[in-house]
Amino acid sequence: MSSTKMMAFVLLLAGALALAYGGFTYTKDTHDADIGPIHLSVDEKERVNIPVWAGIGAIVLGGVLLTVGFKRS
Repeated sequence: MSSTKMMAFVLLLAGALALAYGGFTYTKDTHDADIGPIHLSVDEKERVNIPVWAGIGAIVLGGVLLTVGFKRS
């Protein structure tokens, strides 16, 4: 499989996931404190939203790369 086709499949998958989930979350450590034997920490959940146009653009670009990849073969 050529690198163009592989990149096309990755873009198609990423675009589909972006449309399905709309973003992703991650946990960020913000504060840590050690007071004697007690350990305190604060974790904040952050959400990154992926715009719909970015998901559609990834799908379209993946489709174009896939078409170009098959025409070359």
